Order: sequence, then structure tokens, then C-alpha cells
Amino acid sequence: MPTAAKSIEAEIIKLREEVLHHEELYYVHDRPEISDVEYDALLGRLRALEEEHPEFQTPDSPTLRVGGRPAEGFAEYVHRRAMLSLENSYNIEDLRAFDERCRKLADGRPFEYVAELKIDGLSLSSHYENGVLVRGVTRGDGRVGEDVTQNVRTIRSVPLRLKVAEEGDTEVRGEAYLSRKAFERINAEREEAEEAKFANPRNAAAGTIRQLDPKVVARRKLDLFAYDVLRGERKPFATHWEALEWLERAGFTVNPHRAKCTDIEGVIEFCNRMEAERDRLEYEIDGVVVKVNSTALQDEFGATAKAPRWAIAYKYPARQATTQVESIVVQVGRTGALTPVANLTPVQLAGTTVARATLHNEDEIKRLGVKIGDWVNIEKSGEIIPKVLNVVASRRTGEERPFRFPKKCPVCGGVVSRPEGEVVSRCVAADCPAQLKGRLLHYASRRAMRIEGLGDALAEQFVQKKMVRDVADLYALKLEDVAGLERMAEKSASNLLAQIEASKARDLPQLVYGLGIRHVGERTAALLARHFKSLEALKGATVEQIDDIHEIGLTVAESVRDWFDDEGNAALCERLRERGVRTELAGGGVGAQSDEAFAGKQFVLTGRLETLTRDEARALIEARGGRVTSTVSKKTDYVVAGEESGSKLDKAQALGLNVIDEARLKEMLG
Repeated sequence: MPTAAKSIEAEIIKLREEVLHHEELYYVHDRPEISDVEYDALLGRLRALEEEHPEFQTPDSPTLRVGGRPAEGFAEYVHRRAMLSLENSYNIEDLRAFDERCRKLADGRPFEYVAELKIDGLSLSSHYENGVLVRGVTRGDGRVGEDVTQNVRTIRSVPLRLKVAEEGDTEVRGEAYLSRKAFERINAEREEAEEAKFANPRNAAAGTIRQLDPKVVARRKLDLFAYDVLRGERKPFATHWEALEWLERAGFTVNPHRAKCTDIEGVIEFCNRMEAERDRLEYEIDGVVVKVNSTALQDEFGATAKAPRWAIAYKYPARQATTQVESIVVQVGRTGALTPVANLTPVQLAGTTVARATLHNEDEIKRLGVKIGDWVNIEKSGEIIPKVLNVVASRRTGEERPFRFPKKCPVCGGVVSRPEGEVVSRCVAADCPAQLKGRLLHYASRRAMRIEGLGDALAEQFVQKKMVRDVADLYALKLEDVAGLERMAEKSASNLLAQIEASKARDLPQLVYGLGIRHVGERTAALLARHFKSLEALKGATVEQIDDIHEIGLTVAESVRDWFDDEGNAALCERLRERGVRTELAGGGVGAQSDEAFAGKQFVLTGRLETLTRDEARALIEARGGRVTSTVSKKTDYVVAGEESGSKLDKAQALGLNVIDEARLKEMLG
């Protein structure tokens, strides 16, 4: 290499190290050593040299934080280990109940908790190969996220290269957020540009990370607190506290407000202390996350379908506000349910501008005695839509007007029925457009058939223009028809039709859930699909056969049977099959011998497995008809013991139970 080139390369390396050093001081440690002007000069010189000599640019260069071109869309990425949500608790009694469950699972072994602030943002996963950032992914639905690497690069508290030597794959999970100051600045800019303001910092952060232009993301200045690290699918440290310390050494910002607690009383003290401090913080929080510190116990405790058993989110009490009811409207959902909603004078509540609150049903309106024009106290709790708590009767003027619940559907004029013993009134008209719109949105939702691009406005047009009568008609849409709709062009119409076509390959559990059968949620749909293995078999099942499935009761069984007994629904299933939608369970040809080895059997997982995560093992067992529990008893058929198995293995041996290792389990699974 010529001497001049070596000199330029050396200057680039030196500049890169200087810029990264000052970025860490400013964004991670909050103690800058140079002015913004000096920093900009260093970065400008580095960018100019790299543009002149692109052969010397590296993937960890700080110039790449804002240099990407706008993306055309985001690819999906399947998380190797699910990013599960947390079970919520809303009072101290819930925390103590969580502690009792953990101590029961620990079976006498001592353990600690780690308490951390629950940042009001969105979860991101950053992937490193040999210490260099290669991918950034949103949480998505916990199993499948979106690849937003270009945008994650713009977050200055996400190091482009780890400060510690690492070989192989490393995954760091954290919470991206906007500071109060950044949020106020963004909304001021949007107001000046006559654009709609964001309702709260979390919505702004979520909207920012999905911007197609990384330059827009860079200007908004997202930040991130790291909270977990994985190597492959496993946690590499014996305790969660050690993981947090490693994250700091690696160059991440870890929230300083955290505590290691020997018991639940220490956790409660931390929760109370931080609640008093929350308004002094530079970012929004909505509670505290409590985790068992030992990662071995975390693995042993496992998780339900939605949340880990070793962690819980303690949500601070809901905040209340007083505002006025301007009007009351009635919405119609996909099941025909009529829900009254109060339109309110907009008011700030828990960092959000609130203009609507649910009134639930006709009986609730009568119980509250609420009238149009009333002043009311409202409450927002967690992610639930705000609700009306009570009427401020002392502020009545006599000009308030009573609300009369409609006797006919406000959307289609159809008959409204309220069965005896129920509080919900429903429109019974089969052709009600409001119900059809709701069914389309449910069918297209991420946890059902995942048709990206089919949102509220598009579903409204499909219904109003009578382009679809049910979800099967989605598969008969033509490009010219969709491209002619409002705010649609040929490319976006083509993308939508591609999404619709791709949905044909979704698995049977997603289809059953997407059909919108009353009382059939995601978990129940999966149980039905795995048991019957085809839509045709489920359609022919009796109430007794459905009721016999573990975890499914008579109410659900009767609802499923009633749905398939309807001629229109039966015809819908046939049209879906004719149009190419998968109506059989993928891989449903598992041999009878494998099913017999698992059907009705009770398994307990203990210790650390070598090649499977506990969630994967659980899913595979349940897919074959087995059941996984956390307690060893005489009813247990198999105990699957991995490394560092504890008292559960001892108890299994004392009871003379079948103890198998991971290799034997995989052999049984085929």
C-alpha cells in the first residue's frame, strides 16, 4: 500500500476511534469532553475521508448512523428466542402473590430479585457478529419482528462495535424511547409544519423506528436502555445482575435506577421509592419490572404461552383526570356487539391526550347515571382504553341531556337483540357492514392471517363499495379494482395482493383464530388445530369431542359447534379451501405412534437443555398432545432432566417416575 494511502487509513482509524469515544461519553455516560462544534468537525472530516476512500469504511463506522438510503419496506425476522410480554400486576398483593409462586417453584432454594424501571417505549433486539452490529429488529408480536437495522444504527446509545472482545453471535435486548425533551421538540416541529402531533412519547418512538428514511429517525434522537443479553438462544451469565454489568462494560446504557433485592419487601420498597421519583426523570416510566436474578432458575421456571413465570411488571396506579362528555356514540364490533363510547373534551392523562372513553354497555350508563354534557372523572390503566369512573354531580347545570340506547343498529338499522342474562346488546343482521369490516380486520391481523397493508381505511372501502362479502372474497380481488381505490396506486395494490396471496400459506391455528369464532382466542385456536389437524375434521366434531380437549370447556365447545352449524359459515370454509387457503395443519402427518406417546401425558422440564430452549420443548410436547406442568407429582408421566437439575429431579427419583434426558425426548418427538 502506498505511503499516502497508509497515512489516510491511519487518520480514518484515529478519527473513528475519537468520534466513537466522544459519542460514548455524550450518549452513554452524559459527560461530554468537547463541544458540539468540535464533535461535528471530527465527524465531518471522517465522513469526507470515507467518501473519498470508501475502501477504508468499516461496518462500525459512526458515519453509517445517518448515511443509509430510505428503505422500501421492512423484512420480517424470526426471533431465535421469543421476546415474550410480561404479566402485569397493579397492587402490592399481586407482587406478594408472584413471590409466593416463585418460592413454590424454587422449592426451598434461596434466590434474589432484580428490580428495574419499566421504560415506556418499545423493545428492540440488536444482533452482533464477532462484536460488530449487523442487525436491529423490533419485538413485533414476540416471535416475528421487523428488520430495522438502518434505523437502529442511528441510536447513539447502541454501540456499532462492542467494547469487549466477543466471538460468534451476541444478541442484546433493550427498550428504545424518546426523552421528554425530544418528544416536546418533535411535536413542536410537527405543529409548526401543520402535521398531527404524537399523542405520547411511546407512540412517537414506535412511529419513529418504523420510518423508512433513517435520516428522519436520526433527527428524532431515539435513545435506548439495554436490559438483557443472549448468546445464541442462551443467557451467558449465572445471574441477570451480571448481565447488566456486562452490558455496561460492552458500551450500552443500562438504567442506573435498579436494585438487587433479597426478598419481595425490598422490591416493594424500590417500587414505592421510584413512584415518588418518576416525574423527576427525563423519560416516561409506567412501573417496575421484577425478575428472578438466577438465570438457572429462570430457565427452570419457564414461561406460559405469553409471559415468563420468573418476571412480572408492577404497573403504577392508573392516573385520573376530569373532563366533560361532549357526546355519546355507539360502535358496532365484528361480533355485532354494541359498545357505547363517550366523546370527551380532550384532556392530558398519563402522558396521553385522551378524547374518548368506554362506557362498556347500557347497564353501565345507567349505573353511572352519565348524561351528555356531564363532567366526569376518567381513569386510564395500563393499555386499556380510558373508562369513566363517575359523574361529578356537583357540576351539573341542568342542561345535561340523557342518552337513550339505540333499539336498532346505528350502522345498518338492523334489529338489536339482548339475550336474557347478558349485558351486551348485539346487531343480529348478517349483512351489517360494521361487523364485516371488523371481521376483515381481525382476519388480517398479525396474530391471524397477517395481511400487511389491510388496515381500517381499506377495509372500510371494501365494505362500502361491496367489493367483499366475507373474508373469502379477499382472494378474488383484482389488481385494477384495488388500484382504483382512494389512496391506492398500482404498486401498493400489487403489494397488498401479494400479502393476501401469501396468507394462503398461514398455518391452521392462524386460520381458525382468524375466523373469529366467539370465545376462540389464539391459544384455543391452536389447541383445536393441533387436535383435529384439519378444518374439515373440526367442522365435523361434536360438542362432546371438542369439550374433551384439555383446557377447552363446554361454553367454547358449544360456540364452535354453533359457528360451524351456520350454513353461511360452512360455505365460507369451503370457499376458503377452493381459493387455496391452507386448511390442514402444517406437518400434521405426525405418526400415530408419536401422538400416542404424548397424548394426555404430563411432562415436567427441569434443568438446562443443550439444544432446545424450554419454550421450544414445551411447544413440541404440546403440539403432540402432551401437557407441560411446573410441579412434579404422582400424576407426572415424564420428567425431562437437563444440566443442573435441582430438587425436581430428586423428587422424581424418590417417586420412581420416568426420568428422561433431552436426547430421549427428541427421539420420542421423532
